[in-house]
Amino acid sequence: MRSVVQSIDYAAIAPAVIVALTAFVVLVADLFLPPPRKHLLGWLAGLGLVAALVSLLPLWDSPRQTFCLPAPNAGLCSYEVTNLTLILQLLALGGAFVVVLMSAPTIEERQLPAGEYWFLLLCSVTGAVTIAAGRDLITLLVALELVSLPAFALVAIDRADRWASEGAVKFFLTSVVSVAVTLYGISLLYGVTGSVHLAGVAAALTDATLQPPVVSLGVVLTLIGFAFKVAAVPFHGWLPDTYVAAPIPVAAYLSVVSKAAGFAGLLLIVGLGFAPYVTVWGPLLAVFAALTMTLANLVALRQRHAVRLLAWSSIAHSGYAMVPLAAALAPGSAELPIGDALLVTVTYLLVYGVMNLGAFAVVAVVARDRPANRLLDYRGLIRTRPWAGVALAFFLACLAGLPPGLIGLFAKVVVFGSAVDGGVGWLAIVMAVNTVIALYYYLVWAAQIFAPAPVPTMAEPVAAPVGAPLGASAGGPAGALAASGPTASSSVIDVGPVRATSAVPLGLGLAVGLTLLVGVILSALPQIVLQVLVNATAGG
Repeated sequence: MRSVVQSIDYAAIAPAVIVALTAFVVLVADLFLPPPRKHLLGWLAGLGLVAALVSLLPLWDSPRQTFCLPAPNAGLCSYEVTNLTLILQLLALGGAFVVVLMSAPTIEERQLPAGEYWFLLLCSVTGAVTIAAGRDLITLLVALELVSLPAFALVAIDRADRWASEGAVKFFLTSVVSVAVTLYGISLLYGVTGSVHLAGVAAALTDATLQPPVVSLGVVLTLIGFAFKVAAVPFHGWLPDTYVAAPIPVAAYLSVVSKAAGFAGLLLIVGLGFAPYVTVWGPLLAVFAALTMTLANLVALRQRHAVRLLAWSSIAHSGYAMVPLAAALAPGSAELPIGDALLVTVTYLLVYGVMNLGAFAVVAVVARDRPANRLLDYRGLIRTRPWAGVALAFFLACLAGLPPGLIGLFAKVVVFGSAVDGGVGWLAIVMAVNTVIALYYYLVWAAQIFAPAPVPTMAEPVAAPVGAPLGASAGGPAGALAASGPTASSSVIDVGPVRATSAVPLGLGLAVGLTLLVGVILSALPQIVLQVLVNATAGG
């Protein structure tokens, strides 16, 4: 009798296991810690993420496989660690650590349930770490839902905020639809290929006797399901309202870690599973990329609310990240092989993650004094909070691809080059036009930072933004949502409620400082990213 007992490579699964165990410990510790000591749970969550990051070190240049099928299907594994896996896990764990730094003051000031918050966050991170190593369609789908399900609750964790509940419901309904579409696509592929492992699916798709219409439909439906997760147009409708309704650290988490998890799944299925059908999914992703970056940048031009602007910017960057995949050519091509396309996209996601987390961290700092978080609230920031103004200006320059944010320029050049190498010159032109469009709203925001600070009138009431519901103030949730639209032209600048400049909590300051430090280092030494790219190519 053939044994079905498998040996488990615990070193390979250590990052995911450490985060999952930390989530369990946090949940149990929450039962016993008195309220004055609940802040220790944040330290525990941060230490768990650091331990998971350390566990990545011995795995570099050491490919590992576990949860593999026995003979005659030897070589088909559900969990595999390569350098590409480690880069994605680094992004997930590093991004989550910055979110932990941002979250501690938010939990205390908004009186959120600390134990539930940290447990949900760590559970979601566990899914993000797992999906990077998943090598079968079922593991990828389950891990992706492990990312999403806790995120629904994180968005709505402030039970007193009805806007948060509305944003969570939109997020939930969209996710349900995406899962249904993805499952239907996977079922078609399994019925045709007889395998759910990516290597097995890729091998089966080379068989010319398969039914091409059925296979193509399965590939398209699976990709559409993942397009929901990365908020590609036209599956993006949930994202702006969800970001605005969620606590700012949760919005930062969704924009970087959750998005990276969605892209990880997309990269793996197209690069490892659907490679023989690149002629089907390549043009589809090209259309998604063009629509996503164009619509998002055009809508972003009209935004006047900081978080909503970052939300639309996040959608646009999803379009940029899909460009290398859309330009990928068939296996064996000498111009832009699929493997190189995957690594270009991962590199772009790394750069985007650092810059976007930094921007959200500064937004969280400003929101302490200006809860409406309109672009007008950043007027004169360079004088009221010089360090925050400099940091935000740098992050915006990186996102726009302007000096001194050279790492952002480097990332865009690499992506642009992939489109040219892949023979999709029209997509390179679309990206160039959209980069110019994006310059406008990034520069408008940056101009507010360096503009003279207005002199507020203490006796004036807080003005509601144009289009706000009756009775809504700029500082409330309704005002924050309405402030995303264009404001009426006036010679009087509404500066919102006047507050003294408050002290910045240590964790929030560290989040800004850490992302700024990484951004400056990468801008000064962009060859670091290039070296990582080369090593990942050499090491698998």
